[in-house]
Amino acid sequence: MKQYSVAVVGAAGLVGEELATILEQRDFPVQDVQLFDTEGLAGNTMSYRGADVAIQRVSDSVFHEIDLAFFATDAETSREFVPKAVKSGSIVIDLSSAFRLEPNVPLIVPEINPHLISTHHGIIASPDSMTIPLALTLHPIHVRARLKRVVISTYQAVSENGMAGIEELERQVLNIFNHKDILCQTYPHQIAFNCLPHIGNFTDDDNTETEEFIRKELQKIFNSDTIGISVTAARVPVFHGHSASVNIETEKGVYATEVGFYLDESPGLKVIDEPYENLYPLAIEAVGEDEVLVGRVREDESVENGLNLWVTTDNIKKGGALNAVQIGEVLVWND
Repeated sequence: MKQYSVAVVGAAGLVGEELATILEQRDFPVQDVQLFDTEGLAGNTMSYRGADVAIQRVSDSVFHEIDLAFFATDAETSREFVPKAVKSGSIVIDLSSAFRLEPNVPLIVPEINPHLISTHHGIIASPDSMTIPLALTLHPIHVRARLKRVVISTYQAVSENGMAGIEELERQVLNIFNHKDILCQTYPHQIAFNCLPHIGNFTDDDNTETEEFIRKELQKIFNSDTIGISVTAARVPVFHGHSASVNIETEKGVYATEVGFYLDESPGLKVIDEPYENLYPLAIEAVGEDEVLVGRVREDESVENGLNLWVTTDNIKKGGALNAVQIGEVLVWND
């Protein structure tokens, strides 16, 4: 099998580190790997296949011999360096929000739309960490009963903001128990023992950017702007693991029991739904899992053809790094 020169940009972050780990675990056909990050984060080393690999500072000139570049960076960094990587001949799999909604950039969840990977023009986008589990869960229902309207409430972990989010939650918890002042640097309010209905900047219509991204990304993945989607995104004091409550209206009627069955048969999903045994998806149990966990599947009698369910995923793994590597796997298999 052909071997590839691979770069991970953003390697010093949680998702970048997980991405490099998954490349090794899944035996991705890597001839050599190069690790990059922005100034101030470069300089450390990371173990890959038993060797210490230095994390270099990303620059305009580093991509000339790179076949495939994974960008686990913020949108600003991606906008600056992704076009330069493509111009140098690299194919980019970008995990940021920079290019997801561009019409000529395929937005990929490999279990749903892998056929679109071949339509890329140098950039392939991986969806938001909350969009991925929602798309995987909603797609089998959409195929069988056609989605009419979806109301989503998300409960998203602080690790989405990297070590800054984790350390702020840790610090605030310790300060509370030690009767010290609470400092808010990563979030506008105290996150410890609190919930913030605010992820991303607010838009002109009073939604947040994250809420808008989730709605528009789902519509793009399903190739339908007629599905009504409403999203409220909240940050919660959980270190790892995104969760969501999902209320669904479908055009065709379906029973909760059959929905649970074909969700469990769908790739990328694992149903845990024995509520009388206290078995349902938990954020702490999603950590480290490749699959999205789904449960509390039940009919909503307040509306015709209504369903409720609960979704949980490892936001760093399947919500980020694993989805990107799976895109890369489809890409190289078809090369």
